Amino acid sequence: MSNEPSATGTSPRTPRPGAQKSSGAVTKKGAAKEKPSTALPPVGEEESKNPEEYQCSGILETDFAELCIRSGYTDFPKVVTRPRPNQNFVLSASLSEKPIQDDQRLSASCSQNSLESKYVFFRPSIQVELEQEDSKAVKEIYIRGWKVEDRILGIFSKCLPSLSQLQAINLWKVGLTDKTLATFIAILPLCSSTLRKVSLEGNPLPEQSYYKLMGLDSTIAHLSLRNNSIDDHGAQLLGQALSTLHTSNRTLVSLNLGFNHIGDKGAGYIADGLRLNRSLLWLSLAHNRIQDKGALKLAEVLRPFELTHREVVERRRLLLEKGSQERSRSPSSSRHGDSKTDREKPQTAISNVVSGDKPEKMQTMKTPKGLGKKKEKSGEVLKKEERPGPGQSPTQGTPKKEDATKASKGKVTIPEQKMSKGKGTKMGSKEKRSILLESELVVEATEMVNPLLEPVEHRDGKVFLPGNRVLLHLNLLRNRITEVGLEGFLTAVQYQVQVSKPKTSSKGPLGLLWLSLAKNCFDPQCPTYTMIQELMLPRDPVKSKVKEEEATAT
Repeated sequence: MSNEPSATGTSPRTPRPGAQKSSGAVTKKGAAKEKPSTALPPVGEEESKNPEEYQCSGILETDFAELCIRSGYTDFPKVVTRPRPNQNFVLSASLSEKPIQDDQRLSASCSQNSLESKYVFFRPSIQVELEQEDSKAVKEIYIRGWKVEDRILGIFSKCLPSLSQLQAINLWKVGLTDKTLATFIAILPLCSSTLRKVSLEGNPLPEQSYYKLMGLDSTIAHLSLRNNSIDDHGAQLLGQALSTLHTSNRTLVSLNLGFNHIGDKGAGYIADGLRLNRSLLWLSLAHNRIQDKGALKLAEVLRPFELTHREVVERRRLLLEKGSQERSRSPSSSRHGDSKTDREKPQTAISNVVSGDKPEKMQTMKTPKGLGKKKEKSGEVLKKEERPGPGQSPTQGTPKKEDATKASKGKVTIPEQKMSKGKGTKMGSKEKRSILLESELVVEATEMVNPLLEPVEHRDGKVFLPGNRVLLHLNLLRNRITEVGLEGFLTAVQYQVQVSKPKTSSKGPLGLLWLSLAKNCFDPQCPTYTMIQELMLPRDPVKSKVKEEEATAT
Protein backbone atom coordinates (compact mmCIF):
# COMPACT_ATOMS: atom_id res chain seq x y z
CA MET A 1 0.00 0.00 0.00
CA SER A 2 2.84 2.30 0.81
CA ASN A 3 4.35 1.69 -2.57
CA GLU A 4 1.23 2.71 -4.49
CA PRO A 5 1.07 6.34 -3.36
CA SER A 6 4.77 6.66 -3.76
CA ALA A 7 4.47 5.37 -7.26
CA THR A 8 1.56 7.61 -7.91
CA GLY A 9 3.32 10.49 -6.21
CA THR A 10 6.54 10.06 -8.06
CA SER A 11 4.86 9.85 -11.42
CA PRO A 12 3.58 13.44 -11.45
CA ARG A 13 6.80 14.73 -9.91
CA THR A 14 9.07 13.20 -12.50
CA PRO A 15 7.95 15.53 -15.30
CA ARG A 16 8.48 18.55 -12.99
CA PRO A 17 5.61 20.77 -14.05
CA GLY A 18 7.52 23.96 -13.32
CA ALA A 19 10.36 22.91 -15.54
CA GLN A 20 7.88 21.82 -18.17
CA LYS A 21 6.27 25.24 -18.18
CA SER A 22 9.61 26.91 -18.42
CA SER A 23 10.71 24.64 -21.23
CA GLY A 24 7.38 25.27 -22.99
CA ALA A 25 7.91 28.98 -22.59
CA VAL A 26 11.40 28.65 -23.94
CA THR A 27 10.17 26.73 -26.95
CA LYS A 28 7.47 29.33 -27.58
CA LYS A 29 9.97 32.15 -27.36
CA GLY A 30 12.36 30.31 -29.61
CA ALA A 31 9.60 29.74 -32.12
CA ALA A 32 8.63 33.37 -31.87
CA LYS A 33 12.22 34.36 -32.47
CA GLU A 34 12.56 31.95 -35.37
CA LYS A 35 9.44 33.28 -37.17
CA PRO A 36 10.94 36.53 -38.40
CA SER A 37 14.04 34.70 -39.59
CA THR A 38 11.87 32.39 -41.71
CA ALA A 39 9.59 35.27 -42.81
CA LEU A 40 12.38 37.55 -43.94
CA PRO A 41 13.38 35.69 -47.11
CA PRO A 42 9.87 35.76 -48.67
CA VAL A 43 9.66 39.49 -48.00
CA GLY A 44 12.95 39.96 -49.77
CA GLU A 45 11.73 37.77 -52.64
CA GLU A 46 8.56 39.85 -52.99
CA GLU A 47 10.62 42.98 -53.18
CA SER A 48 12.90 41.48 -55.81
CA LYS A 49 9.87 40.12 -57.75
CA ASN A 50 7.85 43.29 -57.88
CA PRO A 51 5.70 43.21 -61.07
CA GLU A 52 6.18 46.93 -61.61
CA GLU A 53 9.95 46.51 -61.87
CA TYR A 54 9.71 43.78 -64.50
CA GLN A 55 10.60 44.83 -68.04
CA CYS A 56 8.64 42.96 -70.68
CA SER A 57 10.60 41.26 -73.45
CA GLY A 58 7.85 41.26 -76.08
CA ILE A 59 7.23 37.50 -75.80
CA LEU A 60 3.71 37.16 -74.40
CA GLU A 61 4.13 33.64 -73.03
CA THR A 62 7.09 34.47 -70.80
CA ASP A 63 5.95 37.99 -69.89
CA PHE A 64 2.43 36.94 -68.89
CA ALA A 65 3.67 33.98 -66.83
CA GLU A 66 6.31 36.06 -65.02
CA LEU A 67 3.88 38.87 -64.25
CA CYS A 68 1.29 36.40 -62.93
CA ILE A 69 3.88 34.79 -60.63
CA ARG A 70 5.04 38.18 -59.38
CA SER A 71 1.42 39.20 -58.75
CA GLY A 72 0.79 36.12 -56.61
CA TYR A 73 -1.09 33.88 -59.03
CA THR A 74 -0.63 30.17 -58.44
CA ASP A 75 -2.93 28.83 -61.17
CA PHE A 76 -3.13 31.20 -64.13
CA PRO A 77 -4.14 30.72 -67.80
CA LYS A 78 -1.52 29.48 -70.19
CA VAL A 79 -0.60 31.13 -73.48
CA VAL A 80 -1.05 28.64 -76.31
CA THR A 81 -1.07 28.93 -80.07
CA ARG A 82 -4.48 28.93 -81.69
CA PRO A 83 -5.25 25.67 -83.52
CA ARG A 84 -5.93 26.08 -87.20
CA PRO A 85 -8.28 23.77 -89.10
CA ASN A 86 -6.01 23.73 -92.14
CA GLN A 87 -3.20 22.16 -90.13
CA ASN A 88 -5.55 19.43 -88.90
CA PHE A 89 -6.54 18.59 -92.44
CA VAL A 90 -2.91 18.38 -93.49
CA LEU A 91 -2.08 16.12 -90.55
CA SER A 92 -5.01 13.81 -91.28
CA ALA A 93 -3.96 13.56 -94.90
CA SER A 94 -0.39 12.73 -93.92
CA LEU A 95 -1.51 10.16 -91.35
CA SER A 96 -3.71 8.41 -93.89
CA GLU A 97 -0.66 7.66 -95.97
CA LYS A 98 1.03 5.76 -93.11
CA PRO A 99 0.71 1.97 -92.76
CA ILE A 100 -1.92 0.32 -90.60
CA GLN A 101 0.49 -0.67 -87.82
CA ASP A 102 1.45 2.95 -87.23
CA ASP A 103 -2.25 3.86 -87.08
CA GLN A 104 -2.82 1.27 -84.37
CA ARG A 105 0.09 2.59 -82.32
CA LEU A 106 -1.17 6.14 -82.68
CA SER A 107 -4.69 5.15 -81.65
CA ALA A 108 -3.33 3.46 -78.51
CA SER A 109 -1.34 6.55 -77.54
CA CYS A 110 -4.24 8.87 -78.34
CA SER A 111 -6.63 6.85 -76.18
CA GLN A 112 -4.39 7.49 -73.18
CA ASN A 113 -4.25 11.22 -73.82
CA SER A 114 -7.89 11.68 -74.81
CA LEU A 115 -9.08 12.55 -71.31
CA GLU A 116 -6.22 14.96 -70.76
CA SER A 117 -6.90 16.68 -74.07
CA LYS A 118 -10.56 17.14 -73.12
CA TYR A 119 -9.69 18.72 -69.81
CA VAL A 120 -7.08 20.93 -71.45
CA PHE A 121 -9.72 22.17 -73.86
CA PHE A 122 -11.93 23.44 -71.02
CA ARG A 123 -9.04 24.89 -69.05
CA PRO A 124 -8.73 28.72 -69.32
CA SER A 125 -6.13 29.73 -71.85
CA ILE A 126 -5.03 32.66 -73.99
CA GLN A 127 -5.02 31.58 -77.60
CA VAL A 128 -2.53 33.39 -79.77
CA GLU A 129 -1.99 33.63 -83.50
CA LEU A 130 1.63 34.28 -84.42
CA GLU A 131 3.27 35.87 -87.40
CA GLN A 132 4.52 33.54 -90.09
CA GLU A 133 7.85 35.31 -90.45
CA ASP A 134 8.49 35.73 -86.72
CA SER A 135 7.34 32.76 -84.63
CA LYS A 136 7.41 34.79 -81.40
CA ALA A 137 5.56 37.90 -82.60
CA VAL A 138 1.89 37.84 -81.56
CA LYS A 139 -0.57 38.99 -84.21
CA GLU A 140 -3.98 38.21 -82.65
CA ILE A 141 -5.22 37.31 -79.17
CA TYR A 142 -8.29 35.15 -78.48
CA ILE A 143 -9.79 34.80 -74.99
CA ARG A 144 -12.92 32.68 -74.77
CA GLY A 145 -15.09 31.19 -72.05
CA TRP A 146 -13.48 32.42 -68.82
CA LYS A 147 -13.92 35.57 -66.78
CA VAL A 148 -11.37 38.33 -67.21
CA GLU A 149 -10.96 40.21 -63.94
CA ASP A 150 -9.27 43.45 -63.00
CA ARG A 151 -6.05 41.67 -61.98
CA ILE A 152 -5.74 40.04 -65.41
CA LEU A 153 -6.41 43.39 -67.08
CA GLY A 154 -3.72 44.94 -64.91
CA ILE A 155 -1.27 42.33 -66.15
CA PHE A 156 -2.41 42.96 -69.74
CA SER A 157 -1.75 46.67 -69.30
CA LYS A 158 1.93 45.81 -68.68
CA CYS A 159 2.56 43.07 -71.24
CA LEU A 160 0.35 44.08 -74.20
CA PRO A 161 2.13 47.39 -74.98
CA SER A 162 5.35 45.46 -75.64
CA LEU A 163 3.71 43.51 -78.50
CA SER A 164 4.80 45.56 -81.50
CA GLN A 165 2.81 43.57 -84.11
CA LEU A 166 -0.49 43.07 -82.29
CA GLN A 167 -3.39 43.58 -84.70
CA ALA A 168 -6.55 42.15 -83.08
CA ILE A 169 -8.03 41.33 -79.67
CA ASN A 170 -11.02 38.97 -79.48
CA LEU A 171 -12.97 38.57 -76.23
CA TRP A 172 -15.85 36.06 -76.33
CA LYS A 173 -17.93 35.47 -73.20
CA VAL A 174 -15.35 36.74 -70.74
CA GLY A 175 -17.80 38.26 -68.24
CA LEU A 176 -17.02 41.90 -68.90
CA THR A 177 -18.71 44.61 -66.86
CA ASP A 178 -18.95 48.33 -67.49
CA LYS A 179 -16.08 48.89 -65.08
CA THR A 180 -13.78 46.28 -66.63
CA LEU A 181 -14.68 47.55 -70.10
CA ALA A 182 -13.52 51.03 -69.06
CA THR A 183 -10.18 49.62 -67.89
CA PHE A 184 -9.88 47.62 -71.14
CA ILE A 185 -10.51 50.78 -73.19
CA ALA A 186 -7.80 52.55 -71.20
CA ILE A 187 -5.32 49.82 -72.22
CA LEU A 188 -5.96 50.19 -75.98
CA PRO A 189 -4.10 53.53 -76.46
CA LEU A 190 -1.03 51.98 -74.80
CA CYS A 191 -0.88 49.18 -77.36
CA SER A 192 0.86 49.32 -80.71
CA SER A 193 -0.51 51.42 -83.53
CA THR A 194 -1.08 48.22 -85.51
CA LEU A 195 -3.99 47.27 -83.25
CA ARG A 196 -7.02 48.05 -85.42
CA LYS A 197 -9.51 45.23 -84.69
CA VAL A 198 -11.44 44.62 -81.46
CA SER A 199 -14.14 41.99 -80.99
CA LEU A 200 -16.38 41.88 -77.89
CA GLU A 201 -18.97 39.16 -78.35
CA GLY A 202 -21.22 37.52 -75.79
CA ASN A 203 -20.62 40.21 -73.15
CA PRO A 204 -23.96 41.91 -72.35
CA LEU A 205 -23.53 45.05 -70.27
CA PRO A 206 -26.30 46.69 -68.21
CA GLU A 207 -25.26 50.24 -69.16
CA GLN A 208 -24.40 49.27 -72.76
CA SER A 209 -21.26 51.38 -72.80
CA TYR A 210 -19.91 49.88 -76.03
CA TYR A 211 -20.02 53.32 -77.65
CA LYS A 212 -16.92 54.27 -75.64
CA LEU A 213 -14.89 52.12 -78.02
CA MET A 214 -15.83 54.57 -80.81
CA GLY A 215 -14.59 57.78 -79.22
CA LEU A 216 -12.98 60.58 -81.19
CA ASP A 217 -9.52 59.51 -80.00
CA SER A 218 -10.13 55.86 -80.87
CA THR A 219 -7.98 54.16 -83.51
CA ILE A 220 -10.16 51.06 -83.91
CA ALA A 221 -11.03 50.36 -87.54
CA HIS A 222 -12.94 47.08 -87.17
CA LEU A 223 -15.37 46.58 -84.28
CA SER A 224 -17.55 43.51 -83.70
CA LEU A 225 -20.31 43.64 -81.06
CA ARG A 226 -22.31 40.53 -81.84
CA ASN A 227 -24.52 38.73 -79.32
CA ASN A 228 -24.42 41.45 -76.66
CA SER A 229 -28.19 41.98 -76.21
CA ILE A 230 -27.92 45.54 -77.54
CA ASP A 231 -31.37 47.14 -77.64
CA ASP A 232 -32.65 50.46 -79.00
CA HIS A 233 -30.97 52.46 -76.23
CA GLY A 234 -27.59 50.93 -76.99
CA ALA A 235 -28.17 51.56 -80.70
CA GLN A 236 -28.90 55.21 -79.90
CA LEU A 237 -25.54 55.55 -78.13
CA LEU A 238 -23.76 53.83 -81.02
CA GLY A 239 -25.49 56.06 -83.58
CA GLN A 240 -24.40 59.17 -81.69
CA ALA A 241 -20.86 57.80 -81.61
CA LEU A 242 -20.94 57.41 -85.41
CA SER A 243 -21.81 61.07 -85.96
CA THR A 244 -23.63 64.03 -84.50
CA LEU A 245 -24.14 67.55 -85.74
CA HIS A 246 -20.68 68.65 -84.55
CA THR A 247 -18.63 65.44 -84.27
CA SER A 248 -18.04 62.37 -86.41
CA ASN A 249 -16.01 59.18 -86.09
CA ARG A 250 -13.34 59.07 -88.80
CA THR A 251 -11.51 55.83 -88.06
CA LEU A 252 -14.17 53.11 -87.86
CA VAL A 253 -14.46 51.17 -91.12
CA SER A 254 -16.56 48.12 -90.20
CA LEU A 255 -19.20 47.64 -87.50
CA ASN A 256 -20.88 44.30 -86.78
CA LEU A 257 -24.08 44.52 -84.71
CA GLY A 258 -25.50 41.11 -85.58
CA PHE A 259 -27.43 38.85 -83.17
CA ASN A 260 -28.74 41.67 -80.98
CA HIS A 261 -32.16 43.12 -80.05
CA ILE A 262 -32.21 46.24 -82.23
CA GLY A 263 -35.67 47.29 -83.41
CA ASP A 264 -37.10 50.07 -85.56
CA LYS A 265 -36.08 52.83 -83.18
CA GLY A 266 -32.54 51.50 -82.93
CA ALA A 267 -32.28 51.24 -86.72
CA GLY A 268 -33.44 54.85 -86.94
CA TYR A 269 -30.70 55.92 -84.54
CA ILE A 270 -28.10 54.05 -86.60
CA ALA A 271 -29.46 55.75 -89.72
CA ASP A 272 -29.12 59.14 -88.02
CA GLY A 273 -25.48 58.31 -87.34
CA LEU A 274 -24.97 57.50 -91.03
CA ARG A 275 -26.29 60.89 -92.17
CA LEU A 276 -23.03 62.73 -91.54
CA ASN A 277 -20.61 59.80 -91.24
CA ARG A 278 -18.30 59.30 -94.22
CA SER A 279 -15.87 56.65 -92.94
CA LEU A 280 -17.97 53.54 -92.26
CA LEU A 281 -17.80 51.11 -95.20
CA TRP A 282 -19.23 47.88 -93.72
CA LEU A 283 -22.32 47.57 -91.51
CA SER A 284 -24.10 44.40 -90.37
CA LEU A 285 -27.49 44.46 -88.64
CA ALA A 286 -28.27 40.80 -89.29
CA HIS A 287 -30.40 38.74 -86.88
CA ASN A 288 -32.15 41.69 -85.23
CA ARG A 289 -35.76 42.90 -84.92
CA ILE A 290 -35.87 45.59 -87.61
CA GLN A 291 -39.19 46.07 -89.37
CA ASP A 292 -40.38 48.36 -92.17
CA LYS A 293 -39.99 51.66 -90.29
CA GLY A 294 -36.36 51.00 -89.49
CA ALA A 295 -35.70 49.71 -93.00
CA LEU A 296 -37.19 52.88 -94.54
CA LYS A 297 -35.00 55.00 -92.25
CA LEU A 298 -31.88 53.16 -93.41
CA ALA A 299 -32.92 53.36 -97.05
CA GLU A 300 -33.60 57.10 -96.73
CA VAL A 301 -29.97 57.78 -95.83
CA LEU A 302 -28.75 56.05 -99.01
CA ARG A 303 -30.47 58.60 -101.29
CA PRO A 304 -30.87 62.42 -101.12
CA PHE A 305 -32.54 63.32 -97.83
CA GLU A 306 -33.94 66.53 -96.42
CA LEU A 307 -31.86 68.48 -93.93
CA THR A 308 -33.37 69.36 -90.59
CA HIS A 309 -33.52 72.94 -89.34
CA ARG A 310 -30.51 72.46 -87.07
CA GLU A 311 -28.51 70.95 -89.92
CA VAL A 312 -29.38 73.88 -92.20
CA VAL A 313 -28.25 76.35 -89.53
CA GLU A 314 -24.99 74.44 -89.03
CA ARG A 315 -24.43 74.37 -92.78
CA ARG A 316 -24.83 78.15 -93.02
CA ARG A 317 -22.40 78.61 -90.15
CA LEU A 318 -19.83 76.41 -91.87
CA LEU A 319 -20.29 78.30 -95.13
CA LEU A 320 -19.73 81.62 -93.35
CA GLU A 321 -16.54 80.29 -91.75
CA LYS A 322 -15.34 79.01 -95.09
CA GLY A 323 -16.09 82.37 -96.73
CA SER A 324 -14.25 84.28 -94.01
CA GLN A 325 -11.21 82.02 -94.43
CA GLU A 326 -11.21 82.58 -98.18
CA ARG A 327 -11.47 86.34 -97.67
CA SER A 328 -8.55 86.29 -95.27
CA ARG A 329 -6.52 84.46 -97.90
CA SER A 330 -7.62 86.69 -100.78
CA PRO A 331 -5.13 89.61 -100.09
CA SER A 332 -2.24 87.18 -100.26
CA SER A 333 -3.54 85.83 -103.55
CA SER A 334 -3.81 89.38 -104.98
CA ARG A 335 -0.25 90.06 -103.93
CA HIS A 336 0.79 86.85 -105.63
CA GLY A 337 -0.94 88.13 -108.74
CA ASP A 338 0.99 91.40 -108.62
CA SER A 339 4.24 89.51 -108.24
CA LYS A 340 3.32 87.36 -111.25
CA THR A 341 2.78 90.48 -113.38
CA ASP A 342 6.16 91.75 -112.28
CA ARG A 343 7.76 88.45 -113.25
CA GLU A 344 6.41 88.74 -116.79
CA LYS A 345 8.51 91.89 -117.34
CA PRO A 346 11.93 91.54 -118.97
CA GLN A 347 13.96 92.47 -115.91
CA THR A 348 15.54 89.16 -114.98
CA ALA A 349 17.17 90.38 -111.80
CA ILE A 350 13.91 91.68 -110.38
CA SER A 351 12.06 88.54 -111.38
CA ASN A 352 14.61 86.38 -109.55
CA VAL A 353 14.27 88.49 -106.43
CA VAL A 354 10.50 88.35 -106.49
CA SER A 355 10.43 84.59 -107.15
CA GLY A 356 12.65 84.04 -104.11
CA ASP A 357 10.51 86.37 -102.05
CA LYS A 358 9.47 85.45 -98.51
CA PRO A 359 6.11 85.88 -96.76
CA GLU A 360 4.58 89.32 -97.22
CA LYS A 361 3.85 89.88 -93.55
CA MET A 362 7.54 89.81 -92.70
CA GLN A 363 8.25 92.18 -95.55
CA THR A 364 5.61 94.78 -94.73
CA MET A 365 6.73 94.88 -91.11
CA LYS A 366 10.38 95.52 -91.99
CA THR A 367 10.27 97.61 -95.17
CA PRO A 368 10.86 101.02 -93.45
CA LYS A 369 14.14 99.84 -91.92
CA GLY A 370 15.31 98.34 -95.20
CA LEU A 371 14.41 101.44 -97.15
CA GLY A 372 16.18 103.73 -94.67
CA LYS A 373 19.35 101.67 -94.91
CA LYS A 374 19.30 101.45 -98.67
CA LYS A 375 18.57 105.14 -99.26
CA GLU A 376 21.89 105.99 -97.61
CA LYS A 377 23.72 103.99 -100.28
CA SER A 378 24.38 104.88 -103.91
CA GLY A 379 21.72 105.17 -106.63
CA GLU A 380 21.38 101.40 -107.21
CA VAL A 381 18.10 101.29 -105.38
CA LEU A 382 16.76 104.31 -107.31
CA LYS A 383 17.45 102.55 -110.60
CA LYS A 384 15.63 99.44 -109.37
CA GLU A 385 12.71 101.54 -108.17
CA GLU A 386 12.37 103.28 -111.52
CA ARG A 387 12.28 100.06 -113.54
CA PRO A 388 9.11 98.22 -112.40
CA GLY A 389 6.69 101.13 -112.15
CA PRO A 390 4.82 100.42 -108.87
CA GLY A 391 8.13 100.37 -107.03
CA GLN A 392 6.90 98.74 -103.83
CA SER A 393 7.20 95.06 -104.61
CA PRO A 394 10.79 95.21 -105.87
CA THR A 395 11.91 97.50 -103.05
CA GLN A 396 10.30 95.14 -100.58
CA GLY A 397 12.04 92.20 -102.22
CA THR A 398 15.57 93.57 -102.90
CA PRO A 399 16.62 94.92 -99.53
CA LYS A 400 14.71 92.23 -97.64
CA LYS A 401 16.17 89.15 -99.27
CA GLU A 402 18.76 88.37 -96.59
CA ASP A 403 16.75 89.71 -93.66
CA ALA A 404 13.69 87.72 -94.62
CA THR A 405 15.67 84.52 -94.95
CA LYS A 406 17.17 85.01 -91.50
CA ALA A 407 13.90 85.96 -89.86
CA SER A 408 11.72 83.31 -91.45
CA LYS A 409 13.85 80.22 -90.86
CA GLY A 410 11.69 79.01 -87.99
CA LYS A 411 8.35 80.00 -89.47
CA VAL A 412 5.71 77.61 -90.71
CA THR A 413 4.06 80.01 -93.14
CA ILE A 414 6.50 79.33 -96.00
CA PRO A 415 5.17 75.92 -97.14
CA GLU A 416 1.60 77.14 -96.74
CA GLN A 417 2.00 80.02 -99.19
CA LYS A 418 4.18 78.01 -101.63
CA MET A 419 6.03 81.02 -103.07
CA SER A 420 8.93 79.06 -104.51
CA LYS A 421 7.78 76.36 -106.88
CA GLY A 422 10.47 73.81 -106.11
CA LYS A 423 10.20 73.96 -102.33
CA GLY A 424 6.43 74.05 -102.26
CA THR A 425 5.92 71.05 -104.47
CA LYS A 426 8.56 69.00 -102.67
CA MET A 427 7.08 69.66 -99.25
CA GLY A 428 3.61 68.78 -100.45
CA SER A 429 4.74 65.50 -102.00
CA LYS A 430 6.63 64.50 -98.87
CA GLU A 431 3.64 65.20 -96.68
CA LYS A 432 1.35 63.20 -98.95
CA ARG A 433 3.77 60.27 -99.01
CA SER A 434 4.00 60.22 -95.22
CA ILE A 435 0.23 60.23 -94.94
CA LEU A 436 -0.11 57.44 -97.48
CA LEU A 437 2.40 55.29 -95.65
CA GLU A 438 0.34 55.41 -92.45
CA SER A 439 -2.88 53.97 -93.86
CA GLU A 440 -5.26 54.43 -96.75
CA LEU A 441 -8.10 54.81 -94.30
CA VAL A 442 -6.34 57.67 -92.55
CA VAL A 443 -5.93 59.40 -95.90
CA GLU A 444 -9.65 59.27 -96.46
CA ALA A 445 -10.21 60.66 -92.99
CA THR A 446 -7.78 63.55 -93.41
CA GLU A 447 -9.08 64.50 -96.84
CA MET A 448 -12.70 64.19 -95.72
CA VAL A 449 -14.88 67.26 -96.17
CA ASN A 450 -17.80 67.95 -93.87
CA PRO A 451 -20.87 66.40 -95.52
CA LEU A 452 -22.87 69.56 -94.81
CA LEU A 453 -20.59 71.39 -97.27
CA GLU A 454 -21.41 69.02 -100.12
CA PRO A 455 -23.42 70.43 -103.06
CA VAL A 456 -27.11 70.43 -102.17
CA GLU A 457 -30.40 70.61 -104.02
CA HIS A 458 -33.17 73.12 -103.29
CA ARG A 459 -36.66 71.80 -103.89
CA ASP A 460 -39.90 73.43 -102.68
CA GLY A 461 -38.02 75.59 -100.18
CA LYS A 462 -36.20 72.60 -98.68
CA VAL A 463 -32.53 71.65 -98.74
CA PHE A 464 -31.63 68.10 -99.82
CA LEU A 465 -28.20 66.61 -99.18
CA PRO A 466 -26.82 63.79 -101.34
CA GLY A 467 -27.16 60.46 -99.61
CA ASN A 468 -24.45 58.41 -98.00
CA ARG A 469 -22.62 56.81 -100.92
CA VAL A 470 -19.59 55.78 -98.85
CA LEU A 471 -21.25 52.71 -97.29
CA LEU A 472 -20.37 49.70 -99.46
CA HIS A 473 -21.73 46.74 -97.50
CA LEU A 474 -25.09 46.52 -95.70
CA ASN A 475 -26.35 43.27 -94.16
CA LEU A 476 -29.97 43.03 -93.01
CA LEU A 477 -30.25 39.26 -93.06
CA ARG A 478 -32.99 37.64 -90.94
CA ASN A 479 -34.98 40.65 -89.79
CA ARG A 480 -38.70 41.44 -90.09
CA ILE A 481 -38.78 43.52 -93.27
CA THR A 482 -41.72 43.20 -95.66
CA GLU A 483 -42.30 44.44 -99.22
CA VAL A 484 -42.97 47.95 -97.85
CA GLY A 485 -39.37 48.22 -96.69
CA LEU A 486 -38.16 46.73 -99.95
CA GLU A 487 -39.68 49.64 -101.89
CA GLY A 488 -37.44 52.07 -100.00
CA PHE A 489 -34.32 50.06 -100.77
CA LEU A 490 -35.34 49.76 -104.43
CA THR A 491 -35.52 53.55 -104.86
CA ALA A 492 -32.18 53.95 -103.00
CA VAL A 493 -30.45 51.37 -105.20
CA GLN A 494 -31.90 52.90 -108.37
CA TYR A 495 -30.56 56.32 -107.36
CA GLN A 496 -27.10 54.99 -106.54
CA VAL A 497 -26.92 53.06 -109.80
CA GLN A 498 -27.68 56.22 -111.74
CA VAL A 499 -25.26 58.44 -109.82
CA SER A 500 -22.24 56.20 -109.22
CA LYS A 501 -20.89 53.50 -111.47
CA PRO A 502 -17.96 51.44 -110.15
CA LYS A 503 -16.24 51.09 -113.53
CA THR A 504 -16.35 54.76 -114.52
CA SER A 505 -16.03 56.61 -111.21
CA SER A 506 -13.18 54.79 -109.54
CA LYS A 507 -11.97 57.78 -107.54
CA GLY A 508 -15.33 59.00 -106.23
CA PRO A 509 -17.74 57.21 -103.87
CA LEU A 510 -19.10 53.98 -105.31
CA GLY A 511 -22.22 53.49 -103.25
CA LEU A 512 -23.62 50.12 -102.20
CA LEU A 513 -21.83 47.15 -103.74
CA TRP A 514 -23.42 44.44 -101.59
CA LEU A 515 -26.89 44.41 -100.00
CA SER A 516 -28.30 41.40 -98.15
CA LEU A 517 -32.08 41.32 -97.53
CA ALA A 518 -32.66 37.57 -97.53
CA LYS A 519 -34.59 35.59 -94.89
CA ASN A 520 -37.04 38.42 -94.14
CA CYS A 521 -40.84 38.55 -94.11
CA PHE A 522 -41.44 38.62 -97.88
CA ASP A 523 -41.59 36.19 -100.73
CA PRO A 524 -38.17 35.65 -102.34
CA GLN A 525 -39.90 35.61 -105.75
CA CYS A 526 -41.57 39.02 -105.33
CA PRO A 527 -40.81 41.50 -108.17
CA THR A 528 -39.33 44.17 -105.90
CA TYR A 529 -36.74 41.81 -104.49
CA THR A 530 -35.85 40.44 -107.92
CA MET A 531 -35.36 43.97 -109.26
CA ILE A 532 -33.02 44.80 -106.36
CA GLN A 533 -31.01 41.66 -107.07
CA GLU A 534 -30.78 42.46 -110.77
CA LEU A 535 -29.52 45.97 -110.02
CA MET A 536 -27.00 44.80 -107.41
CA LEU A 537 -25.68 41.80 -109.31
CA PRO A 538 -23.35 43.72 -111.68
CA ARG A 539 -22.18 45.90 -108.79
CA ASP A 540 -21.04 42.98 -106.66
CA PRO A 541 -17.27 42.65 -107.27
CA VAL A 542 -17.12 39.02 -106.12
CA LYS A 543 -19.89 37.77 -108.37
CA SER A 544 -18.63 39.80 -111.32
CA LYS A 545 -15.18 38.21 -110.95
CA VAL A 546 -16.72 34.75 -110.80
CA LYS A 547 -18.65 35.46 -113.99
CA GLU A 548 -15.54 36.73 -115.72
CA GLU A 549 -13.61 33.61 -114.70
CA GLU A 550 -16.41 31.38 -115.95
CA ALA A 551 -16.53 33.28 -119.24
CA THR A 552 -12.77 32.96 -119.72
CA ALA A 553 -12.90 29.26 -118.86
CA THR A 554 -15.65 28.59 -121.43
